[in-house]
Amino acid sequence: MELVDFSRNAITSKEELRELIGEPHELVIKKSISFLDEKCSNFISKSSLLFLSTSNPEGKCDVSPRGDAPGSLVKILNKQQLVIPDRPGNKRQDSNINIISNPNVGLIFIIPGLEEVLRVNGRATVIKDQEILSKMDWKGNIPLVGIGVDVEETFVHCPRSLKESGIWNAETWENAENLPSAMEIFQSHLRINGVELKE
Repeated sequence: MELVDFSRNAITSKEELRELIGEPHELVIKKSISFLDEKCSNFISKSSLLFLSTSNPEGKCDVSPRGDAPGSLVKILNKQQLVIPDRPGNKRQDSNINIISNPNVGLIFIIPGLEEVLRVNGRATVIKDQEILSKMDWKGNIPLVGIGVDVEETFVHCPRSLKESGIWNAETWENAENLPSAMEIFQSHLRINGVELKE
């Protein structure tokens, strides 16, 4: 398929975008606060899944899911700071490497069954503070590093995306046998990159 030249009909300024879309309602602007109030902290304490957005100095982005039991997903230190434990994984460290060079992060917290999500934006630091990390053990394992976030903005996001996706409605789910196989995708990409797999 021929590549599309997206620049042909690109919107190239904030003014042009606003002229087309319009301005947000005042309440949409003023729902954002710069700290974690009691309501935000309660939401986060019930969340078992977050998505962490980072980018490198060149602006190349990455989004990583982080899951844990409610109450263990992150540790809220105070109204301005939280810590995400770095649980054992594949050791790629994409998010942490990005954070070291560009501390700006975005978080989306999800509670199963709830269609609204909580968004938190701020600046992150990869930490190895054992005094903090020792309080975030998982099955006896203390994380070697964590992501400390200085909160700059937080607000609740409307339910449209999750509602329209039907994500929590099991009747809309695809039959298990029709779902993509992560292992097949993994092996296919290894072959594309020249890795010989034993049958």
